[in-house]
Amino acid sequence: MYDLLVIGGGINGTGIARDAAGRGLNVLLCEKDDLAQHTSSASTKLIHGGLRYLEHYDFSLVRKALKEREVLWAMAPHIIWPVRFALPHNKDMRPAWIVRLGLFLYDHIGGRKRLPSTTPLKRGRDKVFDPLKAEFKKGFEYSDCWVDDSRLVVLNAVDAARRGAKIMTHACCTALTNNGDHWTADIQIQDASPVQVQAKVVVNASGPWVDDIVDLAGTRAEAARVRLVKGSHIITAPLFEGETSYFFQGADGRIIFAIPYLAGQFTLIGTTDVPFGDNPDEIIASADEIQYLCDCANEYFQRQISPTDVLSTYSGVRPLYDDRNDNASEVTRDYVLTVDAEDDRAPLVSVFGGKITTYRKLAEDVLDLVKKETGFQGEKWTAKSHLPGGDYTISNIPHIRQDLHAKYAWFDSFTLDRMIRAYGKRTAVLLGSAQCKEDLGLHYGAGLYEAEVAYLIEHEFVHSTEDIIWRRSKLGLVMTEAEIQTLNARMINRQSA
Repeated sequence: MYDLLVIGGGINGTGIARDAAGRGLNVLLCEKDDLAQHTSSASTKLIHGGLRYLEHYDFSLVRKALKEREVLWAMAPHIIWPVRFALPHNKDMRPAWIVRLGLFLYDHIGGRKRLPSTTPLKRGRDKVFDPLKAEFKKGFEYSDCWVDDSRLVVLNAVDAARRGAKIMTHACCTALTNNGDHWTADIQIQDASPVQVQAKVVVNASGPWVDDIVDLAGTRAEAARVRLVKGSHIITAPLFEGETSYFFQGADGRIIFAIPYLAGQFTLIGTTDVPFGDNPDEIIASADEIQYLCDCANEYFQRQISPTDVLSTYSGVRPLYDDRNDNASEVTRDYVLTVDAEDDRAPLVSVFGGKITTYRKLAEDVLDLVKKETGFQGEKWTAKSHLPGGDYTISNIPHIRQDLHAKYAWFDSFTLDRMIRAYGKRTAVLLGSAQCKEDLGLHYGAGLYEAEVAYLIEHEFVHSTEDIIWRRSKLGLVMTEAEIQTLNARMINRQSA
């Protein structure tokens, strides 16, 4: 019997599984698709406090998120790194002094230590204005962090497994029965016979499907409900040079980010906030959303874009707690946890809402509830931990990179840097004793070799081509169709072997 059954392989589910396994609990996580296949790979890729939430007076959420920002950076310095955001002042929106006051609060309410503070910007002095329209003459630059969101999920799952958790992907929970002191769950595994497991506690971290699991458990007639809001992003050719990102406010008041993407090969622009009531398994950016994001970028950048300039899009559904707010952009991004433990029966903990920045704190709060309901012993531990590959201090980042480039001097720098940003110190495990590119096996294209494919299959729960090129990496953006088909043939052969 498991102590904990976690349903959902997004950032919240994998974070909870990792925390629980590290406290000595016997944990099973089941995910109906791939890890991070849905909401958790469709974010704007930011570890941030949410500057715009200050406008809604959500100081508690901003402070909680900002406190987590540097904690997560220290946990995973290979997949999280600092970014400076240029915020050009739009005189039609609000006075500059109000913007500066908001940034002062943003700098100081979250315990910022390593990240640099806000500085003023001025056209003619600062190059960040070069790609912007001439009407923008001043602004501010502030700090946040960027994250490879899907890899953050995967690394939490990898570490959970290393600590004893069982991770089952492509395994859908189809039935839940409360037997008083424990739950029985039926799990349908893809291309396999169903299995039945028992667990003392079920944690429902299924994101957009949280209501479905509540209904499956049949625990309450009146349940908290999730509110689905779609967010879409577009990817274009680079609209600007340099590493600085941009923070814009559109004419309708919505916040839009423009971020250098994949080492500056592209520009990422997002996101939208659209109420969503359809199937979360079938979600794409609409023509209206694509046009909207182009229009927002065109308000600020000299280079004008249209939907024909969009190279790729992605969309996700945010499973927000339904606080009955009429404006989708103003629905709280904070999380709400509910517990169903009627008549001393085995509890069901459900997770509503949340954001990627606060996932670690959410996991701690979930474990506090489990501890209260079951009395298990186990202390908080994740704040000072490292995710796989990130077991070094932030100050050592240049040395790690130098050491790996020295060890694999024969490898092209661009591909090696991509690997370091994905795997950190575990790049050396992936490349092993290779002395030349030929030692890495077949080159599928875009710097993807058989050695990396084999590593991902062995260590990171990979089952398909899509797992590799969209969630373990973003190489699908740069690989040709012929290269993808070659990789796909290799994966199909593996499955049939």
